[in-house]
Amino acid sequence: MLICDNLVIEQDDFRLTADIAFGAGMIMALIGPSGAGKSTLLAALAGFLSPDAGRVLWQGRDLAPLPPGQRPVSAIFQDNNLFPHLTISQNIGLALRPSLRLSRHERAAVGQVLESVGLAGLADRKPAALSGGQQSRAALGRVLLADRPVVLLDEPFAALGPGLKDEMLDLVKTKLGAAGRTILMVTHDPADAKRIADQAVFVGDGRVTPPVATQTFFDNPSPALIAYLG
Repeated sequence: MLICDNLVIEQDDFRLTADIAFGAGMIMALIGPSGAGKSTLLAALAGFLSPDAGRVLWQGRDLAPLPPGQRPVSAIFQDNNLFPHLTISQNIGLALRPSLRLSRHERAAVGQVLESVGLAGLADRKPAALSGGQQSRAALGRVLLADRPVVLLDEPFAALGPGLKDEMLDLVKTKLGAAGRTILMVTHDPADAKRIADQAVFVGDGRVTPPVATQTFFDNPSPALIAYLG
């Protein structure tokens, strides 16, 4: 279980609090207005931002002493985190070794992941030679290969058209969700949550609310959600 234990994050005049538990193996959608703190929360969970108070716990372990690279967390952001000077296979191989000195077994694992996300035959291309959807698949492949139990998605598919976005969301569910990962997905689109999320969380007014079953979240919306959705 991933727990925010009385977490407080302050930036200038902005303050976000979270005292919440995210169930292991669940897909959770984080919904709320722009600037409400959704990305800030993910940054704190990943270790890129130090909270001003409270703790982040995974399976009872305080993650505070661990830098981002040693946390049980993978993340995909809007730019897909791809290095433009590396090939797609190299970008994915970074999940195993930053040096990219891969063994034969590890190179085979990269090939298997490329095939699983529909990029077989594109291993030697660089990101600029791929479509937006293919770049998103490459980023997803790296997360798959990293094999970390917590996955943070900060609107990585927002720039894709509706069809491609739905395709990527389905891949998240079938590849990451089916593998038992705990997934936190920031989105502004209720359809994204309804498509794949087990639970939804509202982030607004400086607070992260407890998870609610997605159908209940939308069927019985809180006043804050009603105001947000208009």
